[in-house]
Amino acid sequence: MKKSSTSSLPSKPTWVLPHRTQILTELYTLGRKLGQGQFGTTYLCTEKSTGRRYACKSIPKRKLLCKEDYDDVWREIQIMHHLSEHAHVVRIHGTYEDYVSVHLVMELCEGGELFDRIVQKGHYSERQAAKIIQTIVEVVEACHSLGVMHRDLKPENFLFDSVEEDAKLKATDFGLSVFYKPGETFSDVVGSPYYVAPEVLRKLYGPESDVWSAGVILYILLSGVPPFWAETETGIFRQILEGKIDFQSEPWPSISDSAKDLIRKMLDQSPKNRLTAHEVLRHPWIVDDNIAPDKPLDSAVLSRLKQFSAMNKLKKMALQVIAERLSEEEIGGLRELFKMIDTDNSGTITFDELKDGLKRVGSDLMESEIKDLMDAADIDNSGTISYGEFIAATIHLNKLEREENLISAFSYFDKDGSGYITVDEIQQACKEFGLKDFHIDELIKEIDQDNDGQIDYGEFAAMMRKGNGGVGRRTMRKTLNFRDAFGLIGNGSNYSQL
Repeated sequence: MKKSSTSSLPSKPTWVLPHRTQILTELYTLGRKLGQGQFGTTYLCTEKSTGRRYACKSIPKRKLLCKEDYDDVWREIQIMHHLSEHAHVVRIHGTYEDYVSVHLVMELCEGGELFDRIVQKGHYSERQAAKIIQTIVEVVEACHSLGVMHRDLKPENFLFDSVEEDAKLKATDFGLSVFYKPGETFSDVVGSPYYVAPEVLRKLYGPESDVWSAGVILYILLSGVPPFWAETETGIFRQILEGKIDFQSEPWPSISDSAKDLIRKMLDQSPKNRLTAHEVLRHPWIVDDNIAPDKPLDSAVLSRLKQFSAMNKLKKMALQVIAERLSEEEIGGLRELFKMIDTDNSGTITFDELKDGLKRVGSDLMESEIKDLMDAADIDNSGTISYGEFIAATIHLNKLEREENLISAFSYFDKDGSGYITVDEIQQACKEFGLKDFHIDELIKEIDQDNDGQIDYGEFAAMMRKGNGGVGRRTMRKTLNFRDAFGLIGNGSNYSQL
Protein backbone atom coordinates (compact mmCIF):
# COMPACT_ATOMS: atom_id res chain seq x y z
CA MET A 1 0.00 0.00 0.00
CA LYS A 2 2.13 2.83 -1.30
CA LYS A 3 1.05 6.06 -2.97
CA SER A 4 3.53 6.91 -5.72
CA SER A 5 3.69 10.03 -7.82
CA THR A 6 4.51 9.95 -11.53
CA SER A 7 4.81 13.73 -11.85
CA SER A 8 8.61 13.45 -12.13
CA LEU A 9 8.57 10.97 -15.04
CA PRO A 10 10.65 13.20 -17.40
CA SER A 11 13.63 13.23 -14.99
CA LYS A 12 13.65 9.45 -14.44
CA PRO A 13 17.29 8.37 -13.82
CA THR A 14 19.04 5.43 -15.48
CA TRP A 15 21.00 3.96 -12.57
CA VAL A 16 20.25 3.35 -8.88
CA LEU A 17 23.82 2.79 -7.66
CA PRO A 18 26.35 5.64 -7.85
CA HIS A 19 28.99 3.26 -9.26
CA ARG A 20 29.06 0.54 -11.89
CA THR A 21 29.30 -3.06 -10.70
CA GLN A 22 30.19 -6.46 -12.09
CA ILE A 23 27.41 -8.39 -13.81
CA LEU A 24 25.58 -10.55 -11.27
CA THR A 25 25.62 -13.71 -13.41
CA GLU A 26 29.41 -13.54 -13.75
CA LEU A 27 29.67 -14.19 -10.00
CA TYR A 28 26.46 -16.08 -9.12
CA THR A 29 24.24 -18.79 -10.55
CA LEU A 30 20.55 -18.00 -10.14
CA GLY A 31 18.24 -20.82 -9.02
CA ARG A 32 14.60 -21.27 -8.12
CA LYS A 33 12.24 -18.47 -7.17
CA LEU A 34 11.90 -18.00 -3.39
CA GLY A 35 9.34 -15.22 -3.21
CA GLN A 36 7.58 -12.35 -4.96
CA GLY A 37 7.14 -8.80 -3.66
CA GLN A 38 5.53 -5.63 -4.98
CA PHE A 39 8.69 -4.50 -6.78
CA GLY A 40 11.10 -7.45 -6.79
CA THR A 41 11.41 -11.21 -7.09
CA THR A 42 13.72 -13.18 -4.78
CA TYR A 43 15.71 -16.12 -6.12
CA LEU A 44 18.06 -18.68 -4.64
CA CYS A 45 21.57 -17.88 -5.87
CA THR A 46 24.93 -19.62 -5.51
CA GLU A 47 28.30 -17.85 -5.45
CA LYS A 48 30.42 -19.51 -8.14
CA SER A 49 33.76 -19.04 -6.37
CA THR A 50 32.71 -20.49 -2.99
CA GLY A 51 29.54 -22.52 -3.58
CA ARG A 52 27.82 -20.54 -0.81
CA ARG A 53 24.08 -20.04 -1.19
CA TYR A 54 22.35 -16.68 -0.85
CA ALA A 55 19.02 -15.05 -1.62
CA CYS A 56 18.98 -12.53 -4.48
CA LYS A 57 16.24 -9.91 -4.66
CA SER A 58 16.05 -8.65 -8.25
CA ILE A 59 14.15 -5.42 -8.92
CA PRO A 60 13.31 -4.77 -12.61
CA LYS A 61 13.90 -1.12 -13.50
CA ARG A 62 10.74 -1.07 -15.64
CA LYS A 63 8.82 -1.12 -12.35
CA LEU A 64 10.65 2.00 -11.14
CA LEU A 65 8.40 4.66 -12.64
CA CYS A 66 9.98 7.87 -11.36
CA LYS A 67 12.99 9.32 -9.54
CA GLU A 68 11.27 8.70 -6.19
CA ASP A 69 11.17 4.95 -6.91
CA TYR A 70 14.90 4.93 -7.78
CA ASP A 71 15.63 6.86 -4.56
CA ASP A 72 13.59 4.32 -2.57
CA VAL A 73 15.71 1.40 -3.82
CA TRP A 74 18.98 3.27 -3.09
CA ARG A 75 17.72 4.10 0.42
CA GLU A 76 16.75 0.45 1.02
CA ILE A 77 20.31 -0.61 0.17
CA GLN A 78 21.81 2.00 2.52
CA ILE A 79 19.46 1.05 5.35
CA MET A 80 20.25 -2.65 4.96
CA HIS A 81 23.98 -1.89 5.28
CA HIS A 82 23.19 0.36 8.26
CA LEU A 83 21.26 -2.35 10.12
CA SER A 84 22.48 -5.65 8.77
CA GLU A 85 25.10 -6.30 11.47
CA HIS A 86 22.23 -6.79 13.96
CA ALA A 87 21.76 -10.43 14.95
CA HIS A 88 18.09 -10.35 13.91
CA VAL A 89 18.37 -8.48 10.59
CA VAL A 90 19.07 -10.26 7.30
CA ARG A 91 22.63 -9.39 6.28
CA ILE A 92 23.28 -7.84 2.87
CA HIS A 93 26.19 -9.49 1.02
CA GLY A 94 26.47 -7.32 -2.11
CA THR A 95 24.63 -5.18 -4.66
CA TYR A 96 24.79 -5.39 -8.45
CA GLU A 97 23.16 -3.46 -11.28
CA ASP A 98 22.76 -3.88 -15.01
CA TYR A 99 20.62 -2.14 -17.63
CA VAL A 100 17.58 -4.25 -16.72
CA SER A 101 17.60 -4.75 -12.93
CA VAL A 102 19.09 -3.97 -9.52
CA HIS A 103 20.09 -7.05 -7.51
CA LEU A 104 20.47 -7.31 -3.72
CA VAL A 105 22.37 -10.44 -2.67
CA MET A 106 21.50 -11.30 0.93
CA GLU A 107 21.87 -13.95 3.60
CA LEU A 108 19.65 -16.95 2.83
CA CYS A 109 16.96 -17.75 5.42
CA GLU A 110 15.62 -21.21 4.67
CA GLY A 111 13.00 -21.47 7.43
CA GLY A 112 10.28 -19.49 5.68
CA GLU A 113 8.14 -16.56 6.85
CA LEU A 114 6.81 -16.03 10.35
CA PHE A 115 3.43 -15.65 8.62
CA ASP A 116 3.57 -19.25 7.40
CA ARG A 117 4.43 -20.59 10.86
CA ILE A 118 1.49 -18.71 12.37
CA VAL A 119 -0.78 -20.28 9.75
CA GLN A 120 0.65 -23.74 10.55
CA LYS A 121 0.37 -23.35 14.32
CA GLY A 122 -2.93 -21.45 14.46
CA HIS A 123 -1.50 -19.41 17.32
CA TYR A 124 1.45 -19.49 19.73
CA SER A 125 1.70 -20.11 23.47
CA GLU A 126 2.33 -17.00 25.58
CA ARG A 127 5.99 -17.94 26.17
CA GLN A 128 6.59 -18.59 22.47
CA ALA A 129 4.81 -15.35 21.52
CA ALA A 130 6.81 -13.38 24.11
CA LYS A 131 10.08 -14.66 22.67
CA ILE A 132 9.07 -13.77 19.10
CA ILE A 133 7.72 -10.31 19.91
CA GLN A 134 10.83 -9.57 21.97
CA THR A 135 12.96 -10.25 18.88
CA ILE A 136 10.70 -8.10 16.68
CA VAL A 137 10.72 -5.18 19.12
CA GLU A 138 14.50 -5.47 19.58
CA VAL A 139 14.77 -4.90 15.82
CA VAL A 140 12.40 -1.91 16.13
CA GLU A 141 14.50 -0.46 18.96
CA ALA A 142 17.67 -0.98 16.92
CA CYS A 143 16.07 0.80 13.94
CA HIS A 144 14.91 3.74 16.05
CA SER A 145 18.23 4.16 17.87
CA LEU A 146 19.95 4.32 14.46
CA GLY A 147 17.47 6.87 13.07
CA VAL A 148 15.44 4.47 10.91
CA MET A 149 11.66 3.92 10.81
CA HIS A 150 10.69 0.54 9.30
CA ARG A 151 7.10 1.44 8.24
CA ASP A 152 6.12 -2.06 7.05
CA LEU A 153 6.35 -4.44 10.02
CA LYS A 154 4.31 -7.60 9.39
CA PRO A 155 4.85 -11.36 9.82
CA GLU A 156 5.66 -11.75 6.11
CA ASN A 157 8.74 -9.55 6.61
CA PHE A 158 10.33 -11.78 9.26
CA LEU A 159 12.12 -14.95 8.16
CA PHE A 160 13.48 -17.94 10.09
CA ASP A 161 17.09 -18.78 9.25
CA SER A 162 16.40 -22.55 9.30
CA VAL A 163 13.49 -24.99 9.45
CA GLU A 164 14.32 -25.94 13.06
CA GLU A 165 11.83 -25.15 15.83
CA ASP A 166 14.39 -22.93 17.59
CA ALA A 167 15.49 -21.12 14.40
CA LYS A 168 16.62 -17.49 14.64
CA LEU A 169 14.09 -14.89 13.41
CA LYS A 170 15.40 -12.14 11.11
CA ALA A 171 13.85 -8.95 9.73
CA THR A 172 13.90 -8.37 6.00
CA ASP A 173 12.46 -6.03 3.35
CA PHE A 174 13.33 -2.43 4.22
CA GLY A 175 11.82 -1.15 0.98
CA LEU A 176 9.50 1.31 2.75
CA SER A 177 11.94 2.26 5.52
CA VAL A 178 13.17 5.84 5.89
CA PHE A 179 15.76 7.81 7.84
CA TYR A 180 14.21 10.27 10.28
CA LYS A 181 15.19 12.88 12.84
CA PRO A 182 13.60 13.03 16.34
CA GLY A 183 10.40 15.07 16.17
CA GLU A 184 10.15 14.77 12.39
CA THR A 185 6.72 13.73 11.10
CA PHE A 186 5.66 12.03 7.87
CA SER A 187 2.46 12.18 5.84
CA ASP A 188 2.77 9.58 3.05
CA VAL A 189 0.44 6.63 3.60
CA VAL A 190 2.55 3.47 3.41
CA GLY A 191 2.44 0.03 4.98
CA SER A 192 0.12 -2.98 4.91
CA PRO A 193 -3.60 -2.58 5.73
CA TYR A 194 -3.94 -4.84 8.82
CA TYR A 195 -0.80 -3.42 10.46
CA VAL A 196 -0.98 0.29 9.69
CA ALA A 197 -1.28 2.68 12.66
CA PRO A 198 -4.19 5.15 12.98
CA GLU A 199 -1.88 8.17 12.81
CA VAL A 200 -0.52 6.92 9.45
CA LEU A 201 -4.08 6.95 8.11
CA ARG A 202 -4.40 10.49 9.49
CA LYS A 203 -1.19 11.39 7.62
CA LEU A 204 0.79 12.67 10.61
CA TYR A 205 3.09 10.09 12.15
CA GLY A 206 6.55 9.17 13.41
CA PRO A 207 8.41 6.06 14.64
CA GLU A 208 5.66 5.25 17.18
CA SER A 209 3.75 3.70 14.28
CA ASP A 210 6.25 0.80 14.24
CA VAL A 211 5.27 -0.11 17.82
CA TRP A 212 1.59 -0.19 16.78
CA SER A 213 2.44 -2.63 13.95
CA ALA A 214 4.36 -4.82 16.41
CA GLY A 215 1.32 -4.75 18.71
CA VAL A 216 -0.86 -6.03 15.88
CA ILE A 217 1.65 -8.85 15.28
CA LEU A 218 1.51 -9.78 18.99
CA TYR A 219 -2.30 -9.93 18.91
CA ILE A 220 -2.10 -12.26 15.87
CA LEU A 221 0.57 -14.45 17.50
CA LEU A 222 -1.68 -15.08 20.50
CA SER A 223 -5.04 -15.44 18.73
CA GLY A 224 -4.33 -16.31 15.09
CA VAL A 225 -6.47 -13.42 13.80
CA PRO A 226 -5.83 -9.66 13.34
CA PRO A 227 -7.36 -7.25 15.88
CA PHE A 228 -8.87 -5.04 13.17
CA TRP A 229 -10.58 -6.95 10.40
CA ALA A 230 -13.17 -6.29 7.66
CA GLU A 231 -14.06 -7.46 4.15
CA THR A 232 -12.58 -4.36 2.49
CA GLU A 233 -9.52 -2.15 2.93
CA THR A 234 -11.77 0.79 3.80
CA GLY A 235 -13.51 -1.34 6.41
CA ILE A 236 -10.17 -2.33 7.97
CA PHE A 237 -9.14 1.32 8.19
CA ARG A 238 -12.44 2.21 9.86
CA GLN A 239 -11.85 -0.50 12.48
CA ILE A 240 -8.29 0.76 13.10
CA LEU A 241 -9.49 4.33 13.61
CA GLU A 242 -12.18 3.14 16.05
CA GLY A 243 -9.55 1.12 17.89
CA LYS A 244 -11.84 -1.35 19.69
CA ILE A 245 -9.86 -4.44 20.67
CA ASP A 246 -11.70 -7.76 21.12
CA PHE A 247 -10.50 -9.56 24.27
CA GLN A 248 -13.79 -11.49 24.75
CA SER A 249 -13.63 -14.07 21.94
CA GLU A 250 -11.61 -17.27 22.23
CA PRO A 251 -8.77 -17.70 23.13
CA TRP A 252 -8.60 -14.37 25.02
CA PRO A 253 -10.44 -15.44 28.23
CA SER A 254 -7.60 -17.91 28.89
CA ILE A 255 -4.77 -15.45 28.07
CA SER A 256 -3.05 -13.59 30.94
CA ASP A 257 -4.03 -10.06 31.95
CA SER A 258 -0.36 -9.08 31.58
CA ALA A 259 -0.35 -10.00 27.88
CA LYS A 260 -3.57 -8.06 27.30
CA ASP A 261 -2.13 -5.08 29.20
CA LEU A 262 0.90 -5.00 26.90
CA ILE A 263 -1.27 -5.20 23.77
CA ARG A 264 -3.51 -2.34 24.98
CA LYS A 265 -0.43 -0.18 25.59
CA MET A 266 1.10 -1.01 22.20
CA LEU A 267 -2.24 -0.35 20.45
CA ASP A 268 -2.93 2.93 22.23
CA GLN A 269 -4.61 5.30 19.75
CA SER A 270 -2.37 8.16 20.94
CA PRO A 271 1.23 7.87 19.68
CA LYS A 272 2.37 10.02 22.65
CA ASN A 273 0.84 7.62 25.17
CA ARG A 274 1.89 4.45 23.37
CA LEU A 275 4.82 2.47 24.77
CA THR A 276 8.20 3.02 23.14
CA ALA A 277 10.10 -0.01 21.85
CA HIS A 278 12.34 0.16 24.92
CA GLU A 279 9.34 0.26 27.27
CA VAL A 280 7.84 -2.78 25.53
CA LEU A 281 11.06 -4.71 26.21
CA ARG A 282 10.81 -3.77 29.90
CA HIS A 283 7.17 -4.85 30.25
CA PRO A 284 6.72 -7.65 32.85
CA TRP A 285 5.11 -9.98 30.30
CA ILE A 286 8.24 -9.81 28.10
CA VAL A 287 10.88 -9.94 30.84
CA ASP A 288 11.48 -13.32 32.45
CA ASP A 289 10.61 -13.60 36.16
CA ASN A 290 8.78 -10.26 35.98
CA ILE A 291 12.02 -8.41 36.69
CA ALA A 292 12.79 -5.48 34.41
CA PRO A 293 16.45 -4.55 33.85
CA ASP A 294 17.82 -1.95 36.26
CA LYS A 295 19.28 0.29 33.55
CA PRO A 296 18.20 1.08 30.01
CA LEU A 297 19.85 -0.75 27.15
CA ASP A 298 22.52 1.32 25.45
CA SER A 299 21.49 2.79 22.14
CA ALA A 300 23.52 1.50 19.22
CA VAL A 301 25.36 4.83 18.99
CA LEU A 302 26.33 4.83 22.64
CA SER A 303 27.46 1.22 22.72
CA ARG A 304 29.67 1.78 19.66
CA LEU A 305 31.16 4.98 21.15
CA LYS A 306 31.98 3.11 24.35
CA GLN A 307 33.64 0.34 22.38
CA PHE A 308 35.67 2.90 20.43
CA SER A 309 36.75 4.71 23.61
CA ALA A 310 38.47 1.55 24.88
CA MET A 311 40.72 1.24 21.80
CA ASN A 312 44.33 2.29 21.49
CA LYS A 313 45.30 5.20 19.23
CA LEU A 314 46.65 3.02 16.42
CA LYS A 315 43.37 1.15 16.14
CA LYS A 316 41.43 4.44 16.19
CA MET A 317 43.55 5.82 13.36
CA ALA A 318 43.19 2.57 11.42
CA LEU A 319 39.41 2.72 11.78
CA GLN A 320 39.39 6.23 10.36
CA VAL A 321 41.51 5.03 7.41
CA ILE A 322 39.03 2.19 6.80
CA ALA A 323 36.01 4.49 7.20
CA GLU A 324 37.35 6.82 4.51
CA ARG A 325 37.56 3.90 2.07
CA LEU A 326 34.05 2.50 2.61
CA SER A 327 31.45 2.93 -0.11
CA GLU A 328 28.58 5.40 0.16
CA GLU A 329 26.06 2.55 0.44
CA GLU A 330 27.91 1.14 3.47
CA ILE A 331 28.11 4.45 5.38
CA GLY A 332 24.96 6.21 4.12
CA GLY A 333 23.04 5.35 7.29
CA LEU A 334 25.81 6.70 9.53
CA ARG A 335 25.86 9.91 7.47
CA GLU A 336 22.15 10.36 8.19
CA LEU A 337 22.81 9.63 11.88
CA PHE A 338 25.59 12.24 11.95
CA LYS A 339 23.22 14.80 10.44
CA MET A 340 20.61 13.91 13.07
CA ILE A 341 23.07 14.76 15.90
CA ASP A 342 24.70 17.74 14.12
CA THR A 343 21.62 19.92 14.60
CA ASP A 344 23.23 23.19 13.44
CA ASN A 345 24.55 21.54 10.24
CA SER A 346 28.08 22.81 10.94
CA GLY A 347 29.75 19.57 9.85
CA THR A 348 31.04 18.87 13.35
CA ILE A 349 29.41 17.59 16.55
CA THR A 350 29.87 19.67 19.70
CA PHE A 351 29.65 18.46 23.28
CA ASP A 352 26.10 19.87 23.64
CA GLU A 353 24.97 18.23 20.39
CA LEU A 354 26.38 14.86 21.47
CA LYS A 355 24.71 15.21 24.88
CA ASP A 356 21.34 16.07 23.31
CA GLY A 357 21.69 13.36 20.65
CA LEU A 358 22.42 10.63 23.20
CA LYS A 359 19.54 11.82 25.37
CA ARG A 360 17.13 11.60 22.43
CA VAL A 361 17.99 7.93 21.90
CA GLY A 362 17.38 7.07 25.54
CA SER A 363 20.82 7.38 27.16
CA ASP A 364 21.05 8.75 30.68
CA LEU A 365 24.70 9.65 31.25
CA MET A 366 26.38 12.19 33.50
CA GLU A 367 28.11 15.10 31.73
CA SER A 368 31.52 13.82 32.82
CA GLU A 369 30.80 10.45 31.17
CA ILE A 370 29.71 12.13 27.93
CA LYS A 371 32.87 14.27 28.06
CA ASP A 372 34.98 11.07 28.24
CA LEU A 373 33.18 9.67 25.19
CA MET A 374 33.63 12.98 23.37
CA ASP A 375 37.37 13.01 24.11
CA ALA A 376 37.69 9.40 22.93
CA ALA A 377 36.00 10.09 19.59
CA ASP A 378 37.78 13.44 19.05
CA ILE A 379 40.93 11.86 17.60
CA ASP A 380 42.65 15.14 16.64
CA ASN A 381 41.75 16.94 19.92
CA SER A 382 39.91 19.74 18.09
CA GLY A 383 37.16 19.93 20.71
CA THR A 384 34.52 18.65 18.29
CA ILE A 385 33.81 15.38 16.46
CA SER A 386 34.24 15.64 12.69
CA TYR A 387 32.29 13.52 10.22
CA GLY A 388 35.28 11.24 9.64
CA GLU A 389 35.84 10.80 13.37
CA PHE A 390 32.15 10.00 13.90
CA ILE A 391 32.14 7.35 11.16
CA ALA A 392 35.30 5.78 12.60
CA ALA A 393 33.83 5.74 16.12
CA THR A 394 30.41 4.35 15.21
CA ILE A 395 31.06 1.98 12.33
CA HIS A 396 30.25 -1.62 13.15
CA LEU A 397 33.41 -3.56 13.97
CA ASN A 398 32.38 -6.49 11.77
CA LYS A 399 33.55 -4.34 8.85
CA LEU A 400 37.08 -4.85 10.23
CA GLU A 401 36.91 -8.56 9.53
CA ARG A 402 37.07 -7.97 5.80
CA GLU A 403 40.61 -8.73 4.73
CA GLU A 404 40.71 -5.99 2.09
CA ASN A 405 39.92 -3.34 4.74
CA LEU A 406 42.68 -4.55 7.05
CA ILE A 407 45.19 -4.71 4.19
CA SER A 408 44.42 -1.15 3.05
CA ALA A 409 44.71 0.16 6.63
CA PHE A 410 48.03 -1.66 7.17
CA SER A 411 49.37 -0.28 3.87
CA TYR A 412 48.48 3.25 4.99
CA PHE A 413 50.80 2.97 8.01
CA ASP A 414 53.50 0.90 6.24
CA LYS A 415 54.71 3.90 4.22
CA ASP A 416 57.81 2.27 2.77
CA GLY A 417 56.08 -1.00 1.87
CA SER A 418 58.53 -3.04 3.96
CA GLY A 419 55.79 -5.25 5.42
CA TYR A 420 56.31 -3.77 8.89
CA ILE A 421 54.97 -0.76 10.81
CA THR A 422 57.77 0.96 12.72
CA VAL A 423 57.88 3.56 15.50
CA ASP A 424 58.81 6.23 12.94
CA GLU A 425 55.86 5.32 10.71
CA ILE A 426 53.40 5.53 13.63
CA GLN A 427 54.87 8.94 14.55
CA GLN A 428 54.38 10.08 10.95
CA ALA A 429 50.74 8.89 11.00
CA CYS A 430 50.17 10.74 14.28
CA LYS A 431 51.30 13.98 12.63
CA GLU A 432 48.93 13.39 9.71
CA PHE A 433 46.04 12.83 12.15
CA GLY A 434 47.01 15.80 14.34
CA LEU A 435 47.64 13.51 17.32
CA LYS A 436 49.85 14.52 20.20
CA ASP A 437 52.72 12.25 21.21
CA PHE A 438 51.89 9.20 23.27
CA HIS A 439 53.79 6.13 24.46
CA ILE A 440 54.37 4.52 21.05
CA ASP A 441 57.07 2.16 22.33
CA GLU A 442 54.68 0.79 24.94
CA LEU A 443 51.93 0.40 22.35
CA ILE A 444 54.21 -1.57 20.01
CA LYS A 445 55.28 -3.89 22.87
CA GLU A 446 51.63 -4.86 23.43
CA ILE A 447 51.02 -5.62 19.73
CA ASP A 448 54.48 -6.99 18.81
CA GLN A 449 54.09 -10.71 19.52
CA ASP A 450 57.55 -11.79 18.29
CA ASN A 451 59.35 -8.91 20.09
CA ASP A 452 61.21 -7.64 17.02
CA GLY A 453 60.31 -4.01 17.78
CA GLN A 454 57.93 -3.57 14.86
CA ILE A 455 54.42 -4.68 13.79
CA ASP A 456 53.91 -7.09 10.91
CA TYR A 457 50.56 -7.62 9.15
CA GLY A 458 49.59 -10.67 11.24
CA GLU A 459 50.19 -8.75 14.47
CA PHE A 460 48.28 -5.73 13.13
CA ALA A 461 45.31 -7.89 12.06
CA ALA A 462 45.26 -9.64 15.46
CA MET A 463 45.15 -6.25 17.21
CA MET A 464 42.32 -5.03 14.97
CA ARG A 465 40.25 -8.16 15.56
CA LYS A 466 40.95 -8.47 19.27
CA GLY A 467 37.98 -7.62 21.46
CA ASN A 468 39.85 -5.23 23.75
CA GLY A 469 41.60 -3.50 20.87
CA GLY A 470 45.09 -4.55 22.05
CA VAL A 471 45.18 -1.72 24.56
CA GLY A 472 48.59 -0.97 26.12
CA ARG A 473 49.26 -1.49 29.83
CA ARG A 474 49.07 2.18 30.75
CA THR A 475 45.89 2.66 28.78
CA MET A 476 44.46 -0.64 30.02
CA ARG A 477 44.25 0.59 33.61
CA LYS A 478 42.49 3.71 32.46
CA THR A 479 40.25 1.65 30.18
CA LEU A 480 39.25 -0.76 32.91
CA ASN A 481 38.30 2.09 35.19
CA PHE A 482 36.42 3.76 32.37
CA ARG A 483 34.57 0.57 31.49
CA ASP A 484 33.74 -0.14 35.14
CA ALA A 485 32.28 3.35 35.45
CA PHE A 486 29.95 2.60 32.54
CA GLY A 487 29.02 -0.86 33.78
CA LEU A 488 30.23 -2.38 30.54
CA ILE A 489 31.86 -5.45 32.03
CA GLY A 490 29.34 -8.24 31.85
CA ASN A 491 26.90 -5.89 30.12
CA GLY A 492 24.03 -7.87 28.60
CA SER A 493 23.07 -5.19 26.08
CA ASN A 494 21.18 -6.50 23.10
CA TYR A 495 23.36 -4.20 21.02
CA SER A 496 26.44 -6.34 21.55
CA GLN A 497 25.48 -7.80 18.17
CA LEU A 498 24.82 -4.45 16.55
